[in-house]
Amino acid sequence: MKKNIAIVAGGDSSEWTVSLKSAAGLESFINRQLYNTYLVTIIGQTWQVELANNIKIPIDKSDFTCVLNGEKIRFDLAYIIIHGTPGENGILQGYFQLIGMPFSCCDVLPSALTFNKFVCNHYLQSFGITVAPSLLLRRGETLSDSNIAQIGLPCFVKPNVGGSSFGVTKVKQFADLQAALDKAFAESDEVIIEALLEGTEVTCGMYRTRHKTVVFPITEVVTANEFFDFDAKYNGQSQEITPARIESTIAANIASTTQRIYRLINARGIIRVDYIICNGLIQLLEVNTVPGMTPASFIPQQIRAAGLNIGDVLTDIIEDAIETHVSPNSK
Repeated sequence: MKKNIAIVAGGDSSEWTVSLKSAAGLESFINRQLYNTYLVTIIGQTWQVELANNIKIPIDKSDFTCVLNGEKIRFDLAYIIIHGTPGENGILQGYFQLIGMPFSCCDVLPSALTFNKFVCNHYLQSFGITVAPSLLLRRGETLSDSNIAQIGLPCFVKPNVGGSSFGVTKVKQFADLQAALDKAFAESDEVIIEALLEGTEVTCGMYRTRHKTVVFPITEVVTANEFFDFDAKYNGQSQEITPARIESTIAANIASTTQRIYRLINARGIIRVDYIICNGLIQLLEVNTVPGMTPASFIPQQIRAAGLNIGDVLTDIIEDAIETHVSPNSK
């Protein structure tokens, strides 16, 4: 019998529209001969299965089931593709652990850790991973001239949590700083002020199962915009080159660093790690534990460049998550 896979999308951040696009990508990629797929949207307190013809069926939150044509549908796995809260920060992972539902990505701690960019980068820095100098500012705190002097201008101001470049500003002069802070605080209660790093921006994805470790080819990001912003990511204002035009020794270093980060955060499923190469030095930008899965996203690009079938990759992840799942009721 086919297994039932809930593709869980939506969320409560500005990224919910991107999440729905990733969900559509997943639905097109997953092997339909092996799995039945159901789109489950979670937006605030509204949890529902979305079917054709705008039919929506509520999810029973006590056990994450639904009733379709008088039959109770149980899911074998939740494939989380919510970018932002509650799907990328560990909240939904904790719920699924409590009810005994296998899911596709990192557990609670790695999700919470990587969602907090400042904490994650400083955690990884303690293991020798190079990161940009940065400051953390919480809502209500003030920024002094001496603080900015530590970072220098230009710098980046961005939300400490969130993604897709929502709320991010490249600040070139002090007079523009407050507007940048206001924009970032609209997305998060914590804001990072981060030193500008100039170089070649790249990103590397990978996954691991009990049987294999797969590191994808590296993608180089080229944009004429001030930085890799929302328009560059989603509106075609960038050039994404896979494999990246970088030296083989640097590529090997990035691949090994990505594997090391995967182990250090105890990741599961697919992750993507973003870097910038400055004068031959690899510097970490951030770790993504729920990377985008639209046909144009980095991970599908990298899978194609590796000569792999994306349906097979997703089958690897789904089956590994189901087979290694330990139900809380089994203890």
